[in-house]
Amino acid sequence: MCAAGTGLGDSEESNEDGDPTVRDSRTVFSSLLEDDTEELYDNAPCGYLSTLMDGEIAKVNDTLLGWLGIRREELVGVRRFADLLTGGGKLYHETHYAPMLRMHGQVRELALDLVAADGRRLPVLVTAKVKTGQEGQPLLVRITVFDARERRAYERELLAAKRKAEEERARLERLTGTLQRTLLPDALPVIDGVDLAAHYHVASSDQVGGDFYDVFPLGGDRWGFFLGDVCGKGPEAAVLTSLTRYALRAAAVNDADPVAVLTTLNTVMLHQRRPGAPRFCTVIFGVLEPDRDGLTVTLAGGGHPPPLVLRRDGEVSPLPTPGGQLVGVLPGARFTAATTRLRPGDVLVLYTDGLTEARRADGTMLEEEGLAEAAVAMTGENADGVVGSLVRLLTDWSRSPSDDTAILAIGNPVTAAAALQEAGCST
Repeated sequence: MCAAGTGLGDSEESNEDGDPTVRDSRTVFSSLLEDDTEELYDNAPCGYLSTLMDGEIAKVNDTLLGWLGIRREELVGVRRFADLLTGGGKLYHETHYAPMLRMHGQVRELALDLVAADGRRLPVLVTAKVKTGQEGQPLLVRITVFDARERRAYERELLAAKRKAEEERARLERLTGTLQRTLLPDALPVIDGVDLAAHYHVASSDQVGGDFYDVFPLGGDRWGFFLGDVCGKGPEAAVLTSLTRYALRAAAVNDADPVAVLTTLNTVMLHQRRPGAPRFCTVIFGVLEPDRDGLTVTLAGGGHPPPLVLRRDGEVSPLPTPGGQLVGVLPGARFTAATTRLRPGDVLVLYTDGLTEARRADGTMLEEEGLAEAAVAMTGENADGVVGSLVRLLTDWSRSPSDDTAILAIGNPVTAAAALQEAGCST
């Protein structure tokens, strides 16, 4: 039994040490670990060179020589490292590479271009380190050079893609801006006895906004106006805005009564509705009738925030249209009208919810109550002054408004005669 056990153990030891396959594998593996140091240096996958402290090349490997197409005797003891660089590279060598090397003793991954014997440029990444003696004195510089041609090509592709994307974005913004301008009046009309001002802010420069406004003649001394907000953004919103604007104008020509105009718009939008693509808007439509004594405003609202009336005497109050429903949702939507009279110095302000939904950094929202409170300080200003104050209020609350905003102010200007009359009365 003992003899048998000993024989088995001998057999296992013999298999480990005597198996020709095992011995051959170990021999090959050992030979791989016994590379000649000089051969490893010369045929490394990157370029190596050593220079004296003044840049004179003292040693260079075959890899770098092959990249450059230059013989060893043309470099060693003949040329300096800077001589291998392009004109711009030589300047960078003197202003950055050499000072950093002296100051820190090394530089890492500098992007440079070497010039080959045939004039080709070879993009490389250079890492260099100063070798010092026992007393710390600098002896020479060891430099590693990595081929960066593929990296440079990739960077060029990225740069070209970025430039193309920027050009496409600029083209889209120009197209969006052009389309947006077609959905807004070029300028507000000049109306005797009426002071007009407006502001429009698009939250995104590459999307068409959904807010809209307009003031247009109805014939005689009457003028129509509207301001609203369609659902959505982008091309769909642009189509809906265009439909809404032209439907409002066309309806007003047939019957300028604000309730009738919104009823017609509601019918048009319901007929244009497509499955899966809801089409509705909030809007205020009104009629201006200037006369010798003032300005009468009659309007109706469809689901839109009520306008504010800023009286010259400091009073601020909303002009509600109770029951006004969203336009384009219900076949039997009902709308109600409201009328007010603007005396000299009074201003009517229409706005979209981008103004009242402005948020501060802490999340606080302006809301309709906050707007009414802030508007008290704007009473007595003309329409342009009120709009300017509202724009400042908007930017104070939100440095970068995230929603489109439209503001339309309609005022009864204080004439010189009225001012003199008031001055006489007060005297």
